[in-house]
Formats: sequence, C-alpha cells, structure tokens
Amino acid sequence: MDDHSEPGVDDIADRAAEYAHLDTLSPREYEQALDAVAELTPLFEYETSYFVLGSYGTPEIHRLQLVKDRLNRRSDVYAFLMVDIRGEWSNTLVKFRILADYATCLVGVAEHDRSGFLVEQGMFFLHQPYFERAHVLKREYAQSTLDEEFDGNEPYSALQLDGFDLLDREGRLFVWTGEDELMAAVEKLP
Repeated sequence: MDDHSEPGVDDIADRAAEYAHLDTLSPREYEQALDAVAELTPLFEYETSYFVLGSYGTPEIHRLQLVKDRLNRRSDVYAFLMVDIRGEWSNTLVKFRILADYATCLVGVAEHDRSGFLVEQGMFFLHQPYFERAHVLKREYAQSTLDEEFDGNEPYSALQLDGFDLLDREGRLFVWTGEDELMAAVEKLP
C-alpha cells in the first residue's frame, strides 16, 4: 500500500463489510472493527511491516517464528504472524485481508500443500495489490525426504507451482532446504 497512515474505525468497518460480502456490519461486528483499529496500530508505528504466513502445524510454526524473529532484528521493522494480532475476529478471511491490506510486505513460508496457508497463497497470486507485495520462501526437499514424507510425489499442488513461477519471474521467490538456508533467504527480503 502506498498510504501508510493508520486507518479509522469506519475504514476498517467498510473493508470488513466488503470482505464479508455484507451491506453493513452488525453492532457486534462494528465493535470488532473498533477493536481491530487498536490491534493494527503496530503496523503503522514502524517504517516496514512484514505479515509472515505459513502453516501453524508442528514443526512448521517454529520456522515461522524464526522468520518473524529474524525480520524483527532489522531496524524500524514490525514482523508478525496472524495469531499475534489477537482481537476478536468472527471471520479469519476478513482478518487476513485487512492485515494484508495494511502490511508493507507479505511473506509466505511454503513447505507443502497440506495447510491452511493455501487460501492465503491463492490470494497472493490472484489479488494484484497482494501479489505486488508478496515474497515466498519455498522449501525444497531431497529425494529421500520426498520418498519418506510425500510418497515420492511433489509436495506442492499445481496451482502453487504456477504461483511460485510467477513470483520467481519477479525475483520474489527464495528457495531453502534447511533452517540455515531459510535464514539466509530471509536476509534477501527487502
């Protein structure tokens, strides 16, 4: 987003209604939008904000935390996971879209096609404003790991692979195999 100013309640409420395909929000939903404004404040207190996305399974969540922590070592940066923005959200897709709207950079940590991160990846590739700010750290596997964990099959869906190709052409796909390479890939992020 070019505008890095903090949104007001009405802006958040309007986006929430639009993303939930509602004409207006209920009083409870409007109250959630009010709470969301306070939750979003850190995104505007720093020069750059990184919304780090990926699988919350074990051990994947550990690697998401590593990416977030490494990014937060940078000067004037706020990196966060979706779970870090608490608040009461009745619709996680709306929550994702609002956070993605205001984050400076979207960083996906892709390890396979068996997680809830697939929806967000689809949004990265289909929604131009998200695509322009998206970067993906894609895990690659040795053949022995593929055989053991994925029955020798590709760990990613065809749609994911197509999206990765789009990002690769833009220079925003970074490949890693182990945690050391993951940390090196994080250093390549803008």
